This record gives sequence, C-alpha cells and structure tokens, in this order.
Amino acid sequence: MSDAREAILDRIASALSEVPGDERAIDIPVARDYQRQGKLSRAKVLELFAERVSDYEASVHRVSRSKLSAAVADACQSLGLKSLALPLEVPSGWRPSNVQIIEDHAREPSALSARELDAIDGVLTGCAAGIASTGTLVLDGQGVCGRRLLTLVPDNHICVIQTTQVVETVPEALARVAGSVQDQMAPITLISGPSASSDIELSRVEGVHGPRNLIVLLVG
Repeated sequence: MSDAREAILDRIASALSEVPGDERAIDIPVARDYQRQGKLSRAKVLELFAERVSDYEASVHRVSRSKLSAAVADACQSLGLKSLALPLEVPSGWRPSNVQIIEDHAREPSALSARELDAIDGVLTGCAAGIASTGTLVLDGQGVCGRRLLTLVPDNHICVIQTTQVVETVPEALARVAGSVQDQMAPITLISGPSASSDIELSRVEGVHGPRNLIVLLVG
C-alpha cells in the first residue's frame, strides 16, 4: 500500500471515529425539500423530453405502435446497420425485417460476449423510464432494457420508450426503478445522448465508452 493511500484511509478512519459501528446510512435523516413531482402538463413533458434528447445530439422520433417495426427498420437503414443485437424479451412487433437479428440470452452461458457484441452493428432495447428535464433514458438491466453490457459495446443504440414511461423529474424516474434496485439489485444505466467525453481543451470525442449514435423512438 502506498503512503498516500495510507494517509487518505487514516484520515477517513479518523473522521468516522465517532460514528457508532451499527449506524446505517438509512438511519440519518436527509432533507428532501427539492422538487420531487413534475408540474408540467403531459403534452409539455413529452415536448420537453424530445427537446432535451435532441439537445444531446441524439435523434428522437414520435411513432405509433403499429408502425414501430417500420420505424426501427428505417433507423437501421439510416445508420447503415446490417446486424442488430437485442434482449430476448424484445417483442416481435419491435423487430425489423431488414437486418440480421441476434438475440442476447442474458442469463445463459451463451450470452453474447463483449467481443461478439463489438462485431455487431447496433443494439435495440426498451427502457424503464425517461426523464424530460434532463433528456435521459433510464435502463434497469433487465427485460427489454437488456443487460448493461449490451448497451455499452455496440456503436449504435436504438431505444424504444413508451410515452407513459416519460416523467418530468429525476426523483420520479428513480421511484420507477426503486423496486428493481432494492429487490433485484439491478444495475441502473442513465443515458443522456450518444457516448461522449471532452478533454481539458473541451474537444468533444464521441463513442468513448458507449454508442456513437443514439436514436430514440417515442411510442404512443
């Protein structure tokens, strides 16, 4: 162990010396006087969501349920995709006919590896919630969301979200996935636009730790 690490850990231990050993984080009251419920009308929430998603340089399209498969096919064509990975739970009505479909059997030994995912053009998933105020998609690592690795490796992500899944605030979205976290220890992934990072000179680089392109299909 380095001297610097020892010094940091000693300071942490010293700061916590008066904390009872059986004290839990949940035992400490936390002020919750921030906004926890949205105030906008339903139409305004959806309008804001589409606006904020677009601000992050993602594409968002309103589509009807009956035309969802065609919209996914159009998205694949616009991105030049020839293969598409998706969670096993994705409904047949979402699946396009113009690309090779590769199912990810997440809970089986045959689940796609990172190397296999890297060779696939894109991924199609659903999500657990959408946050209008931040233009964020919330995935809970199960069902139509797919496991976390599925949305971090391929270069292109097409995400389907129902209008009923869009809420205005972050607390409202977290409330929707609280059960998955508490009961199933599900990993939560927050996606705000295509993957991007900036260096110290603020030069934007895309595709650093996730898809370079994100298309959001808002259904309903």
